[in-house]
Amino acid sequence: MSSQDKTALAPSGGKTADKVFRGVAYACGILILVVLAAVFLFLFFRAWPLIGGDQKANSDVISSFTGGKVSNFWGYVLPLLFGTVLISILALIIAFFVSIGIALFISHYAPKKVATGLSYVIDLLAAIPSVIYGLWGGLILVPAIYPFWNWVANHLGWFPLFAGPAANPQRTVATVAVVLAVMVLPIITSMSRDIFLQTPTLQQEAAYGLGATKWEMIKLAVIPFGRSGIVSASMLALGRALGETMAVLMILSPSVTGYSIKILQASQSNAIASNIAAQYPEANDLGVSVLIGTGLILFLITFIVNFVARKITEKAGV
Repeated sequence: MSSQDKTALAPSGGKTADKVFRGVAYACGILILVVLAAVFLFLFFRAWPLIGGDQKANSDVISSFTGGKVSNFWGYVLPLLFGTVLISILALIIAFFVSIGIALFISHYAPKKVATGLSYVIDLLAAIPSVIYGLWGGLILVPAIYPFWNWVANHLGWFPLFAGPAANPQRTVATVAVVLAVMVLPIITSMSRDIFLQTPTLQQEAAYGLGATKWEMIKLAVIPFGRSGIVSASMLALGRALGETMAVLMILSPSVTGYSIKILQASQSNAIASNIAAQYPEANDLGVSVLIGTGLILFLITFIVNFVARKITEKAGV
């Protein structure tokens, strides 16, 4: 084949490849929407006996789950939702500042070899199964952290969040929040590190040219540039914490019902995902529908969190 023939065929081949790639890209985009819709439909139809079935039977099942304390679905799920959100927000607060500090250290302070090694360690933390975190939290952290939480209760107990006495062993919301903070820390750190490293060099040099110190340069150039990425990382970590099951199940001493912000006392809260895991083995068909109904609520809350995060990210990026 002559070079002229190859030249004539090149545009046609390029157009074909472009069409194929575009088709694959469209298919991938549609596939994720189909999967999301399939998950929602599965939850909805499996929870339908709870929504449109015999409400007396539903009340009996819920009453059996709560030891007769609650027989209404919303009275059952709202305390679980409250506990889920409380644990997740506390974990995010603990992890956020530590993660940003680590990300800044890796991107702007640490020597190259140290930064590379630390990055590997952070990425390794993200690969550890949640059951391992649960074992570590239950066997090591629970007994080790009691003196600290007891000190907090004795000195800061006037604040309702830290009201004592501190439970011993510390199978409480506070301890679970620490474990979840360690679990979500790699997510925030990795994403923040990557966005900080992309800060334009000219912006950093401009800040130095105005006489800024390194911290002032970070405050004026790096943090504003990475704001939207930080928000995205934090919301992704929050979604991860909202759905955590095994670590919460293995550490927390749960409450059947009720709302409480006393994070140092045992049997004050529970989470939706861990409650599903705990109740599922002994639940009958209608009980499974009730549990899936609570899962549907968690799915919607997670979707709302991600939607709000998207809006915040768009606003931060303006």
